[in-house]
Amino acid sequence: MQKPLISVTALQSLLAGPGRCVVIDCSFDLANPAAGREAYHVGHLPGAFYLHLDNELSGTKTGTNGRHPLPDPDDFVARLQALGIDDDTPIVAYDAQGGMYAARLWWLLRWIGHGEVAVLDGGKDAWVKAGLPLEHDAAPEPEFPGKVTRRQSLVPTVDAAALVSSLDNARLLVVDARAPDRFRGENETLDPVGGHIPGAVNRFFKDNLGADGHFKPAETLRAEFGAVLGGRAPAQAVMQCGSGVTACHNLLALEAAGLGGAALYPGSWSEWCADPARPVATGPA
Repeated sequence: MQKPLISVTALQSLLAGPGRCVVIDCSFDLANPAAGREAYHVGHLPGAFYLHLDNELSGTKTGTNGRHPLPDPDDFVARLQALGIDDDTPIVAYDAQGGMYAARLWWLLRWIGHGEVAVLDGGKDAWVKAGLPLEHDAAPEPEFPGKVTRRQSLVPTVDAAALVSSLDNARLLVVDARAPDRFRGENETLDPVGGHIPGAVNRFFKDNLGADGHFKPAETLRAEFGAVLGGRAPAQAVMQCGSGVTACHNLLALEAAGLGGAALYPGSWSEWCADPARPVATGPA
């Protein structure tokens, strides 16, 4: 798979082909962590496995490392092996939330060096609208584990210390994927402090989607992110959000637009605001 997004038609062809493709349902609800797995059992793409954001796509919280810290890479690889995944296995991630959580799995796989991954454009809704069937029983995990390994990461990350050191010289452009009101410090319900990292700009992740729930065309995304970046190269930008999840949606959109190279701040706002010594800005950018 050479592109980060895959259509329903292309996924059908991939599943009908001679090789094995692993499909993973990442549906989730921050307000009800059990909802995604429950929805998976109500109906999921044929043969799809389910991975839970809190339990399998995140690591142990310490109170200072954000709400969805990165999983231990060895634990993550072991979970993928249990699904029968090898180094050359193509993986398609999807959800029912516009790619909000599927993008997290897409990024994590690239983080451990697995580039054969795409997100289903339009997600579960697109599959259903195409008149294609869903299954209800959980897909059985393979009897023998796969041989996927951790390889050189395909994606850069930036930590809080690097962002603090960048505050004075604006070496890095921080792009916040949260809703505009939360970016401004209003209506904050998920984190104890409202606001944003000083100097950050806002690109709400939902603006990556069209009215039909699919990602906007590459040329549209390229123009919109070009305005956000303000002439900077993607490699000078850092994507963040509340907890490092929806920032991956912006990274996915950048990749789809041909603007790869931006970094992720995994801890994001929930980590940043846990240290009162770090500065906080409010209001518009």
